[in-house]
Amino acid sequence: MSSFVFAVIEDLGADLDSSTRYMRYVNSLAAALPGHACALLKKEGSALKPLAVRGLTPDSLGRRFELNEHPRLNAIVTYRGVTHFPNKSTLPDPYDGLLEGVHVGDLNVHDCMGCALHVDGKLWGAITLDSLKAGVFDVRVERAMAMFARLGEAVVRVAELAERTSTALALGQNSGESLRALEGVQLARREMIGDSKSIRELKHEILTVANSQLAVLIHGETGVGKELVAQALHAMSDRANLPLVVINCAALPDQLIESELFGHVKGAFSGAERDRQGKFELANGGTLFLDEVGELSASAQAKLLRVLQSGQVQRVGSDKEHRVDVRIVAASNRDLSAEVKAGRFRADLYHRLCVYPLYVPPLRERGDDVLLLAGYFLEQNRSRLGLRNLRLGRGCEAALKRYSWPGNVRELEHTLGRAALKARRDEPGLIVTVGLEHLDLVDELEPALGLTVDNLSMINRLVTRTSNQTGTPTGLETSPMTYRDAVDAFSKNLIQQVLQHNAGNRAAAARQLGLDSGNFHRMLKRLGF
Repeated sequence: MSSFVFAVIEDLGADLDSSTRYMRYVNSLAAALPGHACALLKKEGSALKPLAVRGLTPDSLGRRFELNEHPRLNAIVTYRGVTHFPNKSTLPDPYDGLLEGVHVGDLNVHDCMGCALHVDGKLWGAITLDSLKAGVFDVRVERAMAMFARLGEAVVRVAELAERTSTALALGQNSGESLRALEGVQLARREMIGDSKSIRELKHEILTVANSQLAVLIHGETGVGKELVAQALHAMSDRANLPLVVINCAALPDQLIESELFGHVKGAFSGAERDRQGKFELANGGTLFLDEVGELSASAQAKLLRVLQSGQVQRVGSDKEHRVDVRIVAASNRDLSAEVKAGRFRADLYHRLCVYPLYVPPLRERGDDVLLLAGYFLEQNRSRLGLRNLRLGRGCEAALKRYSWPGNVRELEHTLGRAALKARRDEPGLIVTVGLEHLDLVDELEPALGLTVDNLSMINRLVTRTSNQTGTPTGLETSPMTYRDAVDAFSKNLIQQVLQHNAGNRAAAARQLGLDSGNFHRMLKRLGF
């Protein structure tokens, strides 16, 4: 074990980024001590956020474990020493069903221990160690765990100091200001989850521009999380303690835009029964987020431009002007530069808004981020449904990564919300598995069945070929079918062949297809077997 301890100590003096430093520490912990899984978690608000894991599923990195919902984790962070839970403890384990490579049955964690980490006298987070076998953690392992916890605190100090120094150098701030900037993003209502290169670059750009007074234009497809970027910009700025006011420009009729933005006085128009502040006045000193700004009419664009140029707001029906100090952040899923060329958006307004452009990448360009986000949404649904755990079944990770997600993060959130309800319906119990059939993606069956289907015509050929081999008519040749119906037809014919090959043995057929037996039985039920 001493070699792994020395490795951690040597890393303290190495020039490593935080994620690499944390992962190397967890790898050393996993190599030195017995068990199947370990994790380093940081306390953020009321939850523990995994920063590095070993032996847990990839989606676990996206989960946020609320301490009031996970009594084992809460017990770990509220005790200064090593917490070792008895083998027969009735407290639910947050990692049940999340150990990597475990798909069959409810293989629960049987031995669990953890230790809180304190930095500068404050609770920072925890390390955890888990095993599927009972009785593997003895007194010697507990002592080693305590030592690794002290090493972990040193690792955290070095990592956070390096990150703070790097941020200060990049932004020309002192260390105190850079620390406040890094902590400010936690004020946003929802976290920006992701570790892909494109998201890391976006976070760096946000950090660069957040504390300036420049107008920012956020562009990206529908559902990518543009409002989260606006929240982060505000939370990391020196305006964070003042209002962030949001207005959806696409949701208001043109005749109400002026009143919404600038306010009105009593009697200015029919229905104006009292004076009313507009969004500019409400955001005074803070940030005004103009969502879907590309939907503003030509007249509304002209009125908005006048305020941005003068800094003066005049309520509808009033002769008085009020000066406002507002930082403008705008967003659009349209390409506003193309809209300017087409004459649908004012060039002068575009240049006022697009002083610092930020691009939010679509989910299909973010690689494994889809798994982190899936873990985040699964944990939310687990809490809402009152489950011990909600996990992804065999083939789901590949399906989530393969799908193109035209609706981006919003579509993923809704897809997993529906899938969780369907999975709970089909699998009563406290540990529920989301299967491919619950995700209901167009290409959900392709990874599980080893297919590469690019379009309906290829499915046509596959179904026709399978039909010719089995003698089972599909009707595909004479009747038009949807993409999903064609996939189902192919899947049904293939399953029929595999069942015949295995003399009707469903368990053997599931193994041949590489499917979890529970998911396979639910697929059979859905396909009418």
